[in-house]
Amino acid sequence: MEEVGAQEVSAVEEVAEVKRVPVESNNGRKPEGGGPRNSVFTWFMVLALLGVWSSVAVVWFGLVDYDSVIARARQFRGNFSEVLQGKLRAYDADRDGDFDVEDAKVLLGLAREGTSGDSTESLEEVLDILAEEGSDWFYGFFTFLFDVVTSPVEKGEEEEREEAAEVVDEKKHLTAKREKLEKDDVPGLTAEDDDAAVPLPPPSEEEFVPDDSSKHSVLDEHPYEDKLNTIDTKGELVEESQPQETLEESGPYEDQSGSQYIHKPASEPEPHTEPSSEPQSQGEQESAAEPQAEPAASESTGSVSEQPEEKLIDKVKKKKPKLLNKFDKTIKAEIEAADKLRKKGIAEEAVRAFEALVQQYPHSPRCRYGKAQAEDDMAEKKRSNEMLQKAINTYREASELPSATPDLVRASLKRRAERQQFLGRMRGALATLEKLVQIFPEDLSLKNDLGVSYLLLGDNHSARRVYEEVLAVAPDDGFAKVHYGFILKSENKIAESIPYLREGLESGDPGTDDGRFYFHLGDALQRVGDNSVSYTHRHTHTLPPSITVLSVLQAYEWYARGHQRGHFASVWQRSLYNVKGLRAQPWWTPQETGYTDLVKALEKNWRVIRDEALSVMDTSTGLFLPEEENLREKGEWGQFTLWQQGRKAGEACRSVPRTCSLLERYSEATGCKRGQIKFSVMQPGTHVWPHTGPTNCRLRMHLGLVIPKQGCKIRCTNDTRVWEEGKVLIFDDSFEHEVWQDSDSYRLIFIIDVWHPELSQHQRQVLSPI
Repeated sequence: MEEVGAQEVSAVEEVAEVKRVPVESNNGRKPEGGGPRNSVFTWFMVLALLGVWSSVAVVWFGLVDYDSVIARARQFRGNFSEVLQGKLRAYDADRDGDFDVEDAKVLLGLAREGTSGDSTESLEEVLDILAEEGSDWFYGFFTFLFDVVTSPVEKGEEEEREEAAEVVDEKKHLTAKREKLEKDDVPGLTAEDDDAAVPLPPPSEEEFVPDDSSKHSVLDEHPYEDKLNTIDTKGELVEESQPQETLEESGPYEDQSGSQYIHKPASEPEPHTEPSSEPQSQGEQESAAEPQAEPAASESTGSVSEQPEEKLIDKVKKKKPKLLNKFDKTIKAEIEAADKLRKKGIAEEAVRAFEALVQQYPHSPRCRYGKAQAEDDMAEKKRSNEMLQKAINTYREASELPSATPDLVRASLKRRAERQQFLGRMRGALATLEKLVQIFPEDLSLKNDLGVSYLLLGDNHSARRVYEEVLAVAPDDGFAKVHYGFILKSENKIAESIPYLREGLESGDPGTDDGRFYFHLGDALQRVGDNSVSYTHRHTHTLPPSITVLSVLQAYEWYARGHQRGHFASVWQRSLYNVKGLRAQPWWTPQETGYTDLVKALEKNWRVIRDEALSVMDTSTGLFLPEEENLREKGEWGQFTLWQQGRKAGEACRSVPRTCSLLERYSEATGCKRGQIKFSVMQPGTHVWPHTGPTNCRLRMHLGLVIPKQGCKIRCTNDTRVWEEGKVLIFDDSFEHEVWQDSDSYRLIFIIDVWHPELSQHQRQVLSPI
C-alpha cells in the first residue's frame, strides 16, 4: 500500500515538472524573467473586441448621424457624376446625349459606330492614338481604364516610378507640341506625314468667277424641285415648300429628246442635313400613271432583263476622308463639339461656335471648313442666298489654307462647285472644278464632274473632249460612257451613241442609274430600228409604221427597266418631272378636264384665231421659228409662241391681239408655268419621232385651224386620231406620242397647254417653270 502511494506522489511531481518547462515565444526566444507572455493573436483579439464594443456603443448611444453621412456621400457622387459627364459628353460616340459603356467601346476600338463588335485595334494601339490625338485629360482617363481592364501584374517600386515618369514626359511633350503649333503661323508638316499639305495654285483675287450674263444657265429654268425649303437656282427665294414631286433632272426642253443637260449630283462629299418630303405610299405611286395599253417587253432578247440588279447598285465603298492635319488633331474635341451642333440642326449656334474657333485658330483648315458647312446649313434653313454665297467663299478659304489636307481641299472645292451650280453660277463652278482637276489630275471622278459642268454651260464640245480623255485612261468608266453617249446622241450620231449608253447603264457605276439615259437609249434604239416589221402589228394589229420589231424588243425593254427602277411612271408615260398621284390617261374629254369654258371659247372663235395666225404666216418677218428639239425625222415644222412658262410674249401678242385677248380670261392656260401657248405649222412630208413631254403636270389642247383632208394624224400610246378644223383634241403629252404629215399642203393648229386639273392652287403657285 505504501509503495502504491509513493508511485502516485512521484507521478504528480513529474507532471508538475513537465508543466514548468519554459515555452518558447513565436520568435524562438525564451522570455526573460517570469512575467506574463502575450502573443500577436491575443492583441488582435483584444483590439477586435474593443472595436465591436465601440461600434455597439456608437449605435446604442447614437453618437453618429448616419443619415447625414449617407446624404453627403450621395451629393458628392452626384456632383462628381455631373462633372465627369460634362467632360465626357464631347466624346459621345453614339449621340445618345451622354457618355456610357457603348461610347467607351467605340472610342477604344472595341466597336464601331452603329455596330456592336469588330475590334480593329488592340488596346495598346488605341492608347497610342489617344496619346497623339486626344487631350491630356482624356489620355490619362483611358490610361486608367487600360490599367483596370488588363490583367494585374506585380510591379516593383522602380518599375512603377519609370512608368509614372514616362506618362509625365508624354504629357509635357503634348503640351509643348500644342503650344508650339499655336504660336507658329503654319504647322510644320514633313513630306513623310500622311496628311501632307497640298500645293495650290495662286489664289484668285475674286471670290468667284461671274457668269456670262448673255447665256442663261439651264439651271435657271430648273431649280432643285426635290428639296423643300430650298433656294431657287435663279437666286430667288422659294417662298413656300414644293409639292411632292418625283424628279429626274433632265434638260429644260419641252420634249425630252433634246440635247440640253441638267445635272443631279450623284453623291455628297459630306453628310448634309436637308429637309425632304414625306414619301407616298406604294399604292399612290402605282396609281400615279396607269396607261390604257402598254407594250410588253419581250423575254427573248434578254438584253435588259438578264442584267443582274446588283450591277445597278453602287459598288464602290468610299473611304472616310482625312480632314484633320496635325494641329487640328490637337483641337479635335473642340471641333467635334461644334460640329455636333451642326449635325443636330442647330445651325445658328454651330456658326457661332465655328466662328469662335476660326478666330482662335485662324490657320486651322478644319475649323474653317466646319464654318463653311454651318453657313451652308444656315443658308438652307433661312433660304438666304447671301448666306449661301458666304458659305461658298468660306469653302474657298478653307481649301486655300497651306496646311489643308488633300481630302479637305477636295471636299471643300467640290461642295463649293455644287453650291455655285445651285445658285446658277455656272462659270464660277466651272472655274472651281478646273482648279480641282489641276490639283488632282489623276482623279477621274473630278474629270467626270468637269465634263458635267461643261454640259451645264451647253459646251458639248469641251465636255466631249473631257470624256474622251477619261475613256482613254479608263475605258470601262460607266459614268463617262453614258455622258459620252448622251453627247453623241445630241449631235445626231444616233447609232454611235447606243453602245456607250447601253454599256454605261449595264456597268451600274454611280451616277448612271438615271432616267435620262434610259430615255435616250430607248429613243436611239427606236430611231435606228429595222422598218421591215412592226411590233404593234404583231400585238395589236394597229402598228404605226415607225415602230419596229427591233425598236420594241430593245427600246421598250429599256423603257420597262427604267419604269422598274422608278424613273418612269409607266413604259408609255416617260416624263421625268412628275407630281405623284395625278390621274394619268393619254386622251381626255373636255368634261374630264373641267375646262369646258375654255374649250367652248376656242371652238367658237376658231376662225378669228385662224385668220390672225395666217396673217402672221403671210409676213416675211420669219416669226415662225423651226423646231430645234431634234424631234423630226424629216420635213419642216415651225412654231410661233405667245406664252412661255406662264410669261406673255408681248411682241408676239401684238401681232395677234384678239387671240391673246381671248386667252387672258383663262388662267389655267396663261398661268401654266409648265407649258406653252403657240401656233404650229407643219409642211408635207414631215414625220415627228415618238417622244414624250417633260412633266405630267399639264394637259395639251390642239385646236385645228387648217387641216388637210388626208395624211395628217397623231398617235398617243397605241391610239391614233386626226384633227378637225374648229375642234379641240386633248391629250397628256407626258405619254409617248408621234405625228405624221403626209398630205399635199401645210397643216396649222393652235397648241394650248393647261394645268393638270387635279393640281391644287397652291401647287400651281409653287411648282417651278418648265
